[in-house]
Amino acid sequence: MPAAHPRSPRKAPRRRRAASLKHRAGRGPASGARKARSAARREAILAAALDEFSASGFEAARLDDVAKRAGVAKGTIYLYFRDKESLFQELVRSMLTPLIGTVEGLAAADVPMSALGGRLAELFVREVYETRRKDVIRLMLSEGRRFPELAEFYYRELLSHIVAAVRALLKRAAARGEVPEALAEFPQIIAAPGLVAIIWSGLFERFEPLDVRKMMKTYVELLFMPRRAP
Repeated sequence: MPAAHPRSPRKAPRRRRAASLKHRAGRGPASGARKARSAARREAILAAALDEFSASGFEAARLDDVAKRAGVAKGTIYLYFRDKESLFQELVRSMLTPLIGTVEGLAAADVPMSALGGRLAELFVREVYETRRKDVIRLMLSEGRRFPELAEFYYRELLSHIVAAVRALLKRAAARGEVPEALAEFPQIIAAPGLVAIIWSGLFERFEPLDVRKMMKTYVELLFMPRRAP
C-alpha cells in the first residue's frame, strides 16, 4: 500500500497571508470611503429630522418625510436609528452635548464673574442662538410637556450637567463676594435671557427684531458688574 503524502506545510501560511491581506484591504481607501459615505448619510438624516421636527412637531413628524428630506429610503433610517424617539434623542445628543464640556471648562476657570459672564453670554450667542441648536431647544420647549420622556432625556443628558456647572461657578463667585449667595441656589436665572431670546425669535422677531448680543451684554452688566456709588 503506497504511503500517504503529507500535506504541504505551506498551504496554511498561504491562507493566513490571504486572510491578512483581505483584512488589511478592508481598512484601505475603499473602506474609508464607505465609512465616510455612511457618516455623511447619518448626518443628512439628522439634518432632515431637525427640519421635519421643526416643521411638524415630534408627534406629527413621519419618518417617511424625514427620509424624503434626506434623500434616502425609509428603511435606511432604521440602519442608524431604532425609531422616531431614538432619532430625536440622537439629534439632541449630537447637537447639544458638545456644549457641556465647553460650559464646564468656562465654569471651572478662576476669573472674575464679570468677565466670565461675558464669555458665557458670547458662547450662547455664537454657539446656540446663531446656529440650528436654538431650533432644538425650541423643540424641547414646545414638545417637552407633551412627551415627558423626551424632557427627561434632555434634562439627564444636557441640562443637569450645565445646571451643576453653573451652580458651582456661582457658589465660588458668592464666596468671593461677587454675587449674592441666594443666586447660587437658582442657576436657572442665568439661562433666563437665552430662553427669552429663543422664544422671541420664534414668535415676535418679524414684528420687533431683537439684538440678542446686546441684550446678553446688558444682562451681564446688570447681574455681575460692580455697582458704582452714587
